[in-house]
Amino acid sequence: MSTPDDRFRPKTDDELRQLDVPAMLRYGLAFAGPHRAALFGEGAIAAALAAERLGVVPRSLAFLAEVVRSGGARYAADLPEPLPGPEPASLARDWLTSAATTVTTVDGDQLLARWLDAVAEILGLRRTVRSTDGPARRL
Repeated sequence: MSTPDDRFRPKTDDELRQLDVPAMLRYGLAFAGPHRAALFGEGAIAAALAAERLGVVPRSLAFLAEVVRSGGARYAADLPEPLPGPEPASLARDWLTSAATTVTTVDGDQLLARWLDAVAEILGLRRTVRSTDGPARRL
């Protein structure tokens, strides 16, 4: 059983990797408030960790955000390779397909694109810190 103080305890990378990012996308894009805050907080970090594990570079996610801005969530979800490589493409397709079940407006597409940009920024920050401080330092 968790205590109220557990909510404020920073989560480890392993705990964040266990989050259901597609579900967070569905709820966070559909509902403002705590669902959206969780999506742009822990959800974005969890997504960056998953992308990092597959070797995704930040610019690929930033480019995908531009595709979502231009064509929408459904268009991006239907791309044969939304991110380069089979495993990253599958990961991105899971996110995009889940988001496309909720996103029905241009504003929703913009929100999804902002989230992808946030994931790219977190991924880039983690890469920068690792290259500067060595592998022992964790964000």
